[in-house]
Amino acid sequence: MKKYILLCLTLVAMLPAWAQAEHSFSVSKNLDIFNNLYRQLDVFYVDSLDADKLMRIGIDAMLQSLDPYTEYYAEEDMGDLKMMTTGKYGGIGALIRMRKDSTKMIAEPYKGMPAADAGLHPGDIISKIDNKVITKDMKLDEVTELLRGEPGTTFVLQVMRQGVSKPIEAKITRRNVKTEAIPYYGMLDEKTGYISFIKFTEGCAKEMRKDIIALKESGAKQLVLDLRNNLGGLLDEAVNIVNLFVPKDITILETKGKVSTSDKTYATGSDPLDLDIPLVVLVNEETASSAEIVSGSLQDLDRAVIIGSKTYGKGIVQGTRELPYNGGLKLTTSKYYIPSGRCVQAIDYKRLREEDEAARAGKTIAPKDSVKHIFHTAGGREVTEGSGIKPDIETKRDTMANIVAYLGVDEVLTDWGTKYQGKHATIPEVKDFAVTDADFADFKQFVKERDFKYDRQSEKRLADLKKVAKFEGYYDDAKDEFDALEKKLAHNLDREMDRQEKDIRKLLAVEIVKRYYYQAGASEEALKGDTDVEKAISVLNNSAEYNKILGK
Repeated sequence: MKKYILLCLTLVAMLPAWAQAEHSFSVSKNLDIFNNLYRQLDVFYVDSLDADKLMRIGIDAMLQSLDPYTEYYAEEDMGDLKMMTTGKYGGIGALIRMRKDSTKMIAEPYKGMPAADAGLHPGDIISKIDNKVITKDMKLDEVTELLRGEPGTTFVLQVMRQGVSKPIEAKITRRNVKTEAIPYYGMLDEKTGYISFIKFTEGCAKEMRKDIIALKESGAKQLVLDLRNNLGGLLDEAVNIVNLFVPKDITILETKGKVSTSDKTYATGSDPLDLDIPLVVLVNEETASSAEIVSGSLQDLDRAVIIGSKTYGKGIVQGTRELPYNGGLKLTTSKYYIPSGRCVQAIDYKRLREEDEAARAGKTIAPKDSVKHIFHTAGGREVTEGSGIKPDIETKRDTMANIVAYLGVDEVLTDWGTKYQGKHATIPEVKDFAVTDADFADFKQFVKERDFKYDRQSEKRLADLKKVAKFEGYYDDAKDEFDALEKKLAHNLDREMDRQEKDIRKLLAVEIVKRYYYQAGASEEALKGDTDVEKAISVLNNSAEYNKILGK
């Protein structure tokens, strides 16, 4: 019996080694098959193959089967990876966008950058970069690659501007460009400071520290930190930002992966800036990754009231690995766990792969346990894992009418903004600016002259209902009712724009202001009538409610 038990224990101990050997053999075998397969194709396939293109397709397809964040960067794309992690690149300092007609335009020049200094406007169509004509069939990344380059290099940019018959040429010298992590900060009232924080880039925690000090010097006794639409970035910076509000030597998160090098603990390493200032953090469904680390940690530590809608739910961490020929791989290496011990990751990519494999094999797998584990904040409040950060106060998400969305998508707002800018050399300060009745009337006329069309869902649904009614034989009896409803739903652009006047005016105001005051101005303008901000101020002004939410 003792020998039998000893044998069993020996076999159990050997299982991991066997499994690893089998895995290594599988990897080696499949790499050999892939290498041989491509060589056979290269020699015997009827047409010549583009090795770079075909391999890139294969690599991208393989990585897409894992998760959206694991990506390959060839040598020519490494600038994108660097910009993603640092926020820095060499270029003109402008957001470039493709229009519906496939032309490429300057969507937003950044203040103090070469594009803005050269007088480029939102809506300018890029027609030539040096001697390279920019055609409609060119991809957007081809154009942005031409605009980027080593700082100090110079080129001539040619653009076409609405209302100007001749091309406009500008000699531009590329500079080091750093996208702003904090486009705007300021006082909402005599005692409430506000910070718009949109990206976790290198040095952003130091920048926030400086801005908070400036706000306190301006009289801020309470603070609103806006993380809405912040998709994240550098993990270390997230820890440093939490450290501004919590003591030194507090564990903020732990990362756990397959290999030991991915297992790390991150704690606050400095004395805090302010342990007591009342704090509200605004979040929404586009608050992700490092932004969830900040909002989730401050919630777990009962240090801030979280207001808004449930966040994205990205609880996984990416790292980078160098590849041959100056390429790089950004890959998911671990999950992260915030102070309460919970992970906010909402999508189980491993299970999705298993379900997909089972479906292809005609099988099903057991349903996933839907019960979410309960965790507790430092003060004992219940929080859950696996679905982002649930705010302490959930607010109703603003919905945008179909017509309003299409006015933006179809560049109508941009083109009218260009027209407006051509007629107005300056505008009042943001706090005093407003879209006038005359401006709104002019915009409505502009839209009608553009023969603007949009996808009206009510009209489509009515047409579908009529088809079903005819098929089932009910239409003739209900024809009068259908005719009456069709008349009520008839397209009336004037009426529909008047119905959505409030939202359209807001978008027009942001479009105009950003042309004169850039990102900071657009952020300040967007605060007007912001219901989440109004709720934040209300909570901060009511210390009893604030403390009750935090369990104090």
